Amino acid sequence: MMSTQNFDKYINLADARLGTKAIAVTDDWFADVNRLFQPDAAVWKEGVFDDNGKWMDGWESRRKRFEGYDSAVIRLGVPGTIKGFDIDTSHFTGNFPPSASIDACFCAEGDPNEDTQWQEILTSVELQGNSHHLHAIQDDRAWTHLRFNIYPDGGVARLRVYGVPYRDWSAQSASEQVDLASALNGGRALACSDEHFGRMSNILNPGRGINMGDGWETARRRTPGNDWVIVALGHPGEIEQIVVDTLHFKGNYPDSCSIQAAYVEGGTDSQIEARSLYWRELLPSQKLEMHQEHSFAAQIKDLGPVTHVRLNIFPDGGVSRLRLLGRIAKKA
Repeated sequence: MMSTQNFDKYINLADARLGTKAIAVTDDWFADVNRLFQPDAAVWKEGVFDDNGKWMDGWESRRKRFEGYDSAVIRLGVPGTIKGFDIDTSHFTGNFPPSASIDACFCAEGDPNEDTQWQEILTSVELQGNSHHLHAIQDDRAWTHLRFNIYPDGGVARLRVYGVPYRDWSAQSASEQVDLASALNGGRALACSDEHFGRMSNILNPGRGINMGDGWETARRRTPGNDWVIVALGHPGEIEQIVVDTLHFKGNYPDSCSIQAAYVEGGTDSQIEARSLYWRELLPSQKLEMHQEHSFAAQIKDLGPVTHVRLNIFPDGGVSRLRLLGRIAKKA
């Protein structure tokens, strides 16, 4: 079975925090289809029932008594190229679907209609109860919507859609400031020293963090050194303003931070950690405070266009969000 580690450098395009939602479903009698997209792991609530039956943390349809199968049409919060799926049936034991498949389409505007051409991107796969099912996808096309088919009925706890956000940068004005690190603009967290309490990719999510769990937090460091995270920008650009937000981190925020940056050409994501050791300083060390946004502009060094940054925190702790505001670098 493939490990989720294979997908860690990609974001979950189906995260509800990005705006993902189901726009149509054949049946979700037992459990609301939109629970599929919650960022937290599915939970089991012993002895909890509602008017329709046992409360389940996921999407669950009725037992089908006629020909056919159930499906849900999903609008991704951000269009993207899909690298892999995790079909998670956690806590569904005697009520999971035996198999599932996924179709996709790209709608330049609006939602799919009867004329939309769907493409199958995950052929029918077998499912087991209370399990994660990870499947890598080799397809470079971008998609806006998915159709998640379960055969014939049953329950799925979560659908994770790992990929790279798509944005038509040719339409972006070089004079307009944009958050080059935002997950919605294709920013990706590639590697970090530690993510014991909170995932590194959280710092690129839209909006402010909802709690400490909605940020990146490292374990308490008991050895010399400091923690760090490397971020690939959605597009090369010149950074003019940096926001480091420690919202919700009060007794566990970093004492200070600095940022290194580089324009990286060639190489692979897996090689980025070693290369980052020698990147130039973009933001010299800055003192941080608990539970607040820190904005830096005058302190930023002029390095020209960059593609990657490394946020260093000293010595450890939690950061809720990182914003890198700047202007894209147009190709000559």
